[in-house]
Amino acid sequence: MNLLYESETFAVMHMLANAPVETSATSSQPQLERHGFEIVDKRSGKEVYLDGSWAEMFQQQIQAWQQHTPTQEEVEDTLEGYTGLAQHPVLVH
Repeated sequence: MNLLYESETFAVMHMLANAPVETSATSSQPQLERHGFEIVDKRSGKEVYLDGSWAEMFQQQIQAWQQHTPTQEEVEDTLEGYTGLAQHPVLVH
């Protein structure tokens, strides 16, 4: 897990795929490595986990930010757009 962004209102973590599992030579099951992004809305205490096509879209946004360094306001506005998806309360284990 890598912390990508943190402010007073949001935290964004990149959740990396598990380390590759060794499979036997007879196994024909493909191993799908997945990654995702967790966005925590600190104001509401909720989080959303983006994977699959949502994670791909968010990854494209991050790459665009790498090309053009955004202001904190631009980042926060983008993250605000994902808060409607946040349904899970943040739990500390």
